[in-house]
Amino acid sequence: MRGVADDLVIRRAVGDDLEAVARLAGALVRMHHATDPARFLLVDKVEEGYAGWFSRELKRGKAVILVACVGPEIVGYGYGTIEERDWNLLLDVHGALHDVFVAEEARRAGVGKALIEELVRALEALGAPRVVLSTMVGNETAQRLFQDCGFRPTMLEMTRNRP
Repeated sequence: MRGVADDLVIRRAVGDDLEAVARLAGALVRMHHATDPARFLLVDKVEEGYAGWFSRELKRGKAVILVACVGPEIVGYGYGTIEERDWNLLLDVHGALHDVFVAEEARRAGVGKALIEELVRALEALGAPRVVLSTMVGNETAQRLFQDCGFRPTMLEMTRNRP
């Protein structure tokens, strides 16, 4: 996608964006599921589920959903929340960066980095003293991007399925 950086706008999502955001979220789910179907959930009508979830999250003051637009086209999204102290995770109040996804045709043009940086700013503006995220172990491209944005590895999730 030529000229993405020049035409890129990162903004808060609105209700009319949710169909496009849900399509991107569905692609993110399918990517994870294809990598490890025993770990990553894939349900029927995943896009409808995400659209419903995100419509509720848009109304919640502790949630942030951003879209990356090139012209009228939404080419990526980011989703994060403010989370309270979590004794199980040994985390005090924090921002949680849950999703960052960029459509294939807009990758490697700075869209992901712009989404991450704006999402971090938005979470910090809501009071997050730190922002935490998880990424797939094998997704080294995403890990490099997160490290370029100032994140450092702190935990490694491990899964065991019942035989």
